[in-house]
Amino acid sequence: MKKMIIIVLLVNGLTLSAQIAPHKYFIEFTDKNQNPYSLNRPEEFLTQRAIERRQMMGIGYEENDLPVTPAYIQAIQNIGALILNPTKWLNGTTIYLADTTLINAIKILPFVKSVVKNEVVYPIEKESFDKFLIEDQLVAIVEPVLSTKNALGYDYGESYDQIHMVNGDVMQQNGFRGQGKVIAQLDAGFYLVPSLPAFDSLRINNQILGSKDFVKDGRPMFDDPTDQHGMWVLSIMGGILPGHLIGSAPKAGFWLLKTEEKPYEYETEEYNWVSGAEFADSVGADIITSSLGYSVFDSTFKEHSCADMNGNTTVCSRGANIAFSKGIVVIVSAGNEGYNANWKCVSAPADADNALAIAAVDSNGIRAGFSSLGVDTGGRVKPNVAAMGALTVIQNSGGSASRGSGTSFSAPIIAGMTACLMQAKPSYSNIFVIKAIERSCSHYASPDSLTGYGIPDFVKAMNIMNINDITGSNYLNIYPSPFTSGCTLKFNSEHTGPATIQLIDGMGTIVFSRNIRATVGENTLVVNGLSELNAGLYLVTLNSDFLHAVSRVVKLPY
Repeated sequence: MKKMIIIVLLVNGLTLSAQIAPHKYFIEFTDKNQNPYSLNRPEEFLTQRAIERRQMMGIGYEENDLPVTPAYIQAIQNIGALILNPTKWLNGTTIYLADTTLINAIKILPFVKSVVKNEVVYPIEKESFDKFLIEDQLVAIVEPVLSTKNALGYDYGESYDQIHMVNGDVMQQNGFRGQGKVIAQLDAGFYLVPSLPAFDSLRINNQILGSKDFVKDGRPMFDDPTDQHGMWVLSIMGGILPGHLIGSAPKAGFWLLKTEEKPYEYETEEYNWVSGAEFADSVGADIITSSLGYSVFDSTFKEHSCADMNGNTTVCSRGANIAFSKGIVVIVSAGNEGYNANWKCVSAPADADNALAIAAVDSNGIRAGFSSLGVDTGGRVKPNVAAMGALTVIQNSGGSASRGSGTSFSAPIIAGMTACLMQAKPSYSNIFVIKAIERSCSHYASPDSLTGYGIPDFVKAMNIMNINDITGSNYLNIYPSPFTSGCTLKFNSEHTGPATIQLIDGMGTIVFSRNIRATVGENTLVVNGLSELNAGLYLVTLNSDFLHAVSRVVKLPY
């Protein structure tokens, strides 16, 4: 009988514990009413640099630019929730509840639209998924690099291969090293970045513009030896170790944003990612690079599938598309699932319609076996391009150079070189930057699911941008604007050939796409059947091998 009582008490205790175990939630709001901010005063929530980027690209302000209504945040806080990261793009906030019974009081608030449980803080329901396993293991076993390969002013050492593969050494020799461009890195921790020698130049020249922790787990960004991933990635872009390592954009500015919580894998990290991307937008970043990917989670009730990798479904992929709609180039690692028979697709947010997903190849340009497979059908190419991610040279925590492998190390090569390209051609939109990079690739005419369009040539991309112009003869004229059910597009072309017209909404989603044939001279295209589109501002793009134009149009309620 005593044993039965003990068993009953244990069971009841476990049940009670499960009911009140700490949780994290995402609270979505219905609106942004009672908001003290105004779209007429963007300086209240965007830096001058962010405002200037929008002005240069002709991007206006929308409701998702407004911060979350402060009164809503305060009301939830008053109930007893710890506010983690509000997100204006998704109009909500992540919270932590030590007492989960309080969630019922939050659910009935009149401005709460939905509540999503993100994670059980304790206990972990299954063995934690470690997406950094490949990088962690391979960095740990390699020997320091000892070599000398020189290229006019920079002693690249063995890092020459990873830069030369994309013609980055020529870009850098011509003075394009990322000056004046800002890269926001969304990552895990940045162990020893304030002291390692590869970052001396960044520190001396104040190129580390700041850092922010969106995980808020109490683990220091720079002092946790188990969390080196962000440091490795940063070294590939901004590091300088003469004779060993020269980064792809050693003169760019960097924001270091911690959004990834090691060693766990929870959907909360996707919301962290969106908050980090919002912050990058607000401080005026030109590029977001993220060597992170989300596929499966530690909680058994949260799983993604390849069906979710359709470009605009997962939380972080939606965030990536919105970041793109604000004028930012979004660059993401394709993932390390190449050997996983149950996962034949890129991870989120690499799948995002407007993200540039990066595969990994070796020094000979052959796809690395761990690099995630993608798609090349239905108008979608994922991954988009590739760079050296097998035995890439990186800074190690001992202060010297090592080699590491993973798509985490291919993405920063492309991100840094993109900064160099944008430095060379500062007046071009993020859309055209991405298209020029893709068109410069080794097999642009025949993309595949392994490396997409292939390995880019950034000198060729710059030449493509020299030939094309988003103004002048290629200007895209749209009327009427605003429109209700349809509009007419006019543009001039100096060539004949296929082109694609697309409408992109404020969330970064392609809502209309049509393939056309442009002819020499003035072209006119009538677009009808748009009455069902939501009212708002839309980006209109025209793309082909020989032509690029971009404009904006307003849709009125029908």
